[in-house]
Amino acid sequence: MIKIKRAYAPAEETDGYRILVDRLWPRGISKEKAKIDLWLKSVAPSSDLRKWFGHVPERFPEFTKRYKAELAESGALDDLRKVLSEHPDATLLFAAHDEEHNNAVVLKELLS
Repeated sequence: MIKIKRAYAPAEETDGYRILVDRLWPRGISKEKAKIDLWLKSVAPSSDLRKWFGHVPERFPEFTKRYKAELAESGALDDLRKVLSEHPDATLLFAAHDEEHNNAVVLKELLS
């Protein structure tokens, strides 16, 4: 089962394998406290796309479209699928405040 969760939320047993899917490390959180098993920067949106999106909810549909195109071109989604085949219980971690409009939401949708 694949879940998504903010990187700032406490780690729980039910999280399974914890994968950070952001290009930047979450601000103000130590690696020990984060309890991240894998930081998979390759599946994060490009810096240009992330900056363009700016977490503006109205841009989310276009962000989703562009992000999916980036993933298709890079093959990074295949890397994530491989990791998930080895760890079926996993949580995709993100740092964004908006829990409905972020790259982890798009990734979970693609993996479902």
